[in-house]
Amino acid sequence: MTALALNAAEALRLRWRKIDKVWLLIAAIAALTALLAPAQAPQVYGIAAAAFLNTLPFIAFAVLMVAGLKATGAEAMIAQAFKGREARMIVLASLIGGLAPFCSCEVIPFIAGLLAVGAPLSAVMAFWLSSPLMDPPTFAITAGALGWEFAVAKGVAAVGLGLVGGFAMAGALRLGWFAEPLKASAPVKRCGCGPALGSQKPVWRFWSEAPRRAEFREQLWENGAFLVKWLAFAYLIESLMIVFVPAETVGAVVGGEGLWPTVTGALVGMPAYLNGYAAPPLVAALMEQGMGAGPAMAFLTAGAVSSIPAMAAVWSLVRPQVFAAYAGLGLGGAILAGLAFSLVI
Repeated sequence: MTALALNAAEALRLRWRKIDKVWLLIAAIAALTALLAPAQAPQVYGIAAAAFLNTLPFIAFAVLMVAGLKATGAEAMIAQAFKGREARMIVLASLIGGLAPFCSCEVIPFIAGLLAVGAPLSAVMAFWLSSPLMDPPTFAITAGALGWEFAVAKGVAAVGLGLVGGFAMAGALRLGWFAEPLKASAPVKRCGCGPALGSQKPVWRFWSEAPRRAEFREQLWENGAFLVKWLAFAYLIESLMIVFVPAETVGAVVGGEGLWPTVTGALVGMPAYLNGYAAPPLVAALMEQGMGAGPAMAFLTAGAVSSIPAMAAVWSLVRPQVFAAYAGLGLGGAILAGLAFSLVI
């Protein structure tokens, strides 16, 4: 190939890398729907658009909250939960885990840093289990798609799972298990985004400093674009499920309440989970098709714990036995959360 052809190929490759593949997938699904099912396409588009517009206020709330947390530097307060008595650390780590606005790249070095400086694995596990389950955007999106009752229950499940996992790990540590949780190759450097461990104080009047105002604007744009993209995809998939997937099919697999449907919901949720923002609309569609509330809660809970960033973070940091404990606690906690939710609704 000539140098000119190589340069053209490189330019095309770079342009392709810049294209957001999720938006490309959304356009492809919409086009294929119109091509293969022209009679049902307007119904699919209408259901997706109505659901998205209904969730728009929750998207705005979530984006503003996360941008404010990032701009003030409130994330630095999280490290304070890992100081003091072990029981206190476990409780605080479980509570704060549901509020932590971490991106997936921040979780790995933050947890690795805590373990490297001697934070007990019990408190770190409590944070690790509760953090993927709930954060401000996830709470808002869950409330918009499934209702406030479901969102609050999932928040309670996040804290409860953190507490159960943290105290279970504390007991295991007293028995001499998991003495050296970190792999020798575990990353301990930061990714460059977010606070240093425990050294900063938040600045609540962030608008008084130009760099913090810039951070607020950047986070507002990035998180807004992220949520709009994934929810557009989720609601399009939801509408396809409502129109094309027979209700009896879903009902036969995860319909009703009780132990077996809840266990099935958790087992299906672990590998099938998309992310905390796209999952609630999909679960809403499954519930319309016959999925019970308990299995739905188990699906959401198990899926969040087993999301790709969360599991990759665990595997890259800790030894296999700790990874197995994390996965087992996540699955067992999801089943318990589903059974409990089915009893109280």
